[in-house]
Amino acid sequence: MSFSVLSLPEIEALVLAVLVENGLDPAQARAVADTVTRAEADGCRSHGLYRVPGYVAALRSGRVNPAARPSVRQVAPALISVDGDGGFAPEAVRCGTQALTDATRRNGIAAMAVGRCHHFSALWADVEPFVAAGLVVWAYVVGQNSVAPHGGTRPLMGTNPLAFGWPRPGTEPFVFDFATSATARGEVELRALAGQDIPAGWALDAAGQPTTDPAAALGGALLPFGGHKGSALSLMVELIAGPLIGELSSQAVAGLGITDGGPPPGGELFIALDPAAFGTGTTQAEDIFAAALSQPGVRLPSERRYRARARSRTAGVEVATTMLRQIGALRARA
Repeated sequence: MSFSVLSLPEIEALVLAVLVENGLDPAQARAVADTVTRAEADGCRSHGLYRVPGYVAALRSGRVNPAARPSVRQVAPALISVDGDGGFAPEAVRCGTQALTDATRRNGIAAMAVGRCHHFSALWADVEPFVAAGLVVWAYVVGQNSVAPHGGTRPLMGTNPLAFGWPRPGTEPFVFDFATSATARGEVELRALAGQDIPAGWALDAAGQPTTDPAAALGGALLPFGGHKGSALSLMVELIAGPLIGELSSQAVAGLGITDGGPPPGGELFIALDPAAFGTGTTQAEDIFAAALSQPGVRLPSERRYRARARSRTAGVEVATTMLRQIGALRARA
């Protein structure tokens, strides 16, 4: 397989051009292009350029409002609601970021429900701006309906990722972001494209039997991580990022019969805390991190991403030539 090296500004410009030429409002397009570029910079390929054809497909099918203008409303002193106006999630989240930050500073704790949008991006990209503002934050989103509950064989839940961010003075924050399934659906899709098997324990085929064939897994069901524990966490995310904020469950979205391969409709829930409200800050936590890192072989979540980010800023990113051709072809409207 051949590759080309693109700088981060080149990746962002390419994505922006493709989206705008397919009719997406420039503000929406800039937010998506930033999210895709950040994913590529951090080596998170399953949420990077790989997702661009899906964004375009959702525009061309008419599912997504290309001229969406998110609106922000404070419904209670510590509760923010963002209406995504049928657009993509990155711009809706961006529009609500300052409002949630301000509400958290005033109240010590606040939540933000983002609805009526289409979510395809990595959650760490959503939480990092809040962590940069010194807040502790959680984020939850309902993923595509593809995960069987523990003991079951048919999809009932989404991959249902959750993220957590903790600010650290003078160094990169502690951030983790993972699906409550054994792996993200995008990782299985990438394995299928590459002709690679998936590990045992990730999925079942359509007959409910364990499989290492990614194509069979995509036609069957992914499994929750950690058995009943991951299954319970996935159901929690279904509840708080679905019915609680007035959005559909992953199973209800699956019932819509969407076939364009783009991001599903849904919402996202954020919960933020201001450490200063407790009068302690976050400096004492550094003792915990230091103790963990003192053990050989231990690394903190996101360290790999941060190293990739530093390399990408100077050396650029290797992108498969086939991927570049596929994205380039999207610049001519069908």
